[in-house]
Amino acid sequence: MEILVIEDESKIARNIKQGLEENGYFVEVAFDGIIGLRLGLQKRFDLIVLDAILPGKNGFEICQEIRAIDTNIKIIMLTALGTTEDKIEGLEAGADDYLVKPFEFRELLARIKSLLRRSDFSQKTQILKIGDLELNLAMKCASRDNERIDLTAKEFALLELLMKNKGKILSRYEIVEKVWDLNFDPGTNVVEVYINILRKKVDKGYDTKLIHNKIGHGYYISEVS
Repeated sequence: MEILVIEDESKIARNIKQGLEENGYFVEVAFDGIIGLRLGLQKRFDLIVLDAILPGKNGFEICQEIRAIDTNIKIIMLTALGTTEDKIEGLEAGADDYLVKPFEFRELLARIKSLLRRSDFSQKTQILKIGDLELNLAMKCASRDNERIDLTAKEFALLELLMKNKGKILSRYEIVEKVWDLNFDPGTNVVEVYINILRKKVDKGYDTKLIHNKIGHGYYISEVS
């Protein structure tokens, strides 16, 4: 697990870094807001420990900018400002938790572990699998046999619908309504077009075909035809 600590008080930053590394985490430290924001946007950290008052750019601004790009990363804000208004400002900026200075390291560690456990559970529940086909809902990516599959937004949405309804036959009407959010036009062939595209991307080159159709009824995804 990789953690970024953005804290301008060097003693606090060193203590947090040492404590976290002793608990098996990889830690990077930034001592001002501008460098911290740059690191937070450039690299993929699992969690950020973020001071509220920083030189260059404050923690509330950093939290908002990072959260606008990444909704999954966990953020704990540290501050000497302990009023209800300050806590609300931090949480509304996108922080997951708020710890008032001075604090004991073991409390920070407990909160970090709790957030990372929740994050790990959330990510696992957002991965759909059928055989060697995998769809990561959080990262919006797909792969089969560990080979990346490039999908457009609509292709991804269609594959997601099929995988969430594994083994269930979905009519053209259901697919159009749920993927395209359109009033159903019996004459449209948009479903057939996108099913064919998915078959080429998902099934081509594999002995086991996953995407099937039942003539007159609709389409489904299954390891068994």
